[in-house]
Amino acid sequence: MTEIIINQSVAILCDGNNIERSIHEMSKSTKAMINFDQLIPKLLNGRGLNRLIYFREGESISGKFAERLHENYYGSVVPCHKSADIPLSIKATQLASKVDTIIIMSGDSDFVELVTHLKAEGVRVEIAAVRQTTANILIKESDHYHEISSDDWFVYKGSKRSVHRKKK
Repeated sequence: MTEIIINQSVAILCDGNNIERSIHEMSKSTKAMINFDQLIPKLLNGRGLNRLIYFREGESISGKFAERLHENYYGSVVPCHKSADIPLSIKATQLASKVDTIIIMSGDSDFVELVTHLKAEGVRVEIAAVRQTTANILIKESDHYHEISSDDWFVYKGSKRSVHRKKK
């Protein structure tokens, strides 16, 4: 049998606030964070990563997180004025002619029209989100759905330096 080489270029666009809310809800912890080192290879499944962009409302994004995304994936963090919906949609539309697949990390039904538009442009559109907080119509409209499960996040315990020692 001949080996098939998958040569697809993928952009991953993450609605940070939506995903964070979902995993906080499921884990019952506001310190839960996506484990990108676990999730990204699973989403790509042998395909090439073209872009990884994490959209987040507000300025309270960790500099270390942005640095890790850049170092490990040439990823970037985009702070948004209000919700990520419009900036993420604009970026997806700009990338439509440059990639084969766009993976939208969000369960928000606001992205249904974007999914429909991108598919009409010939782009494969996949959704990655927590099942319990993902709109059914979004899953139905997408080409593929990746469930983000508890295997894909961890609960941040804080730095080792902040360990409290008991006084003798």
